[in-house]
Amino acid sequence: MLVIYLGALFVVGGVLFMLAQSLWQGRLSVPRRISSEIPGATLEPGNPTAGLGLKRNWPGLVLVLLGWVLLLVGGFL
Repeated sequence: MLVIYLGALFVVGGVLFMLAQSLWQGRLSVPRRISSEIPGATLEPGNPTAGLGLKRNWPGLVLVLLGWVLLLVGGFL
């Protein structure tokens, strides 16, 4: 039973780690003035996936994968 709880903890911890990484990235868009001279000017970021790459989130993915394996092993025990 301990293996299942540990696996669930790793999955939740990995997801929270990946969430925190994208939130700590900072603002995704820079506030700009919308003028009538620039048609279609929005506050949408130029690179909206800046905090969602594998390079930044690999530890969280490893935790989720390890938790998944522990849950699978705990289910067979």
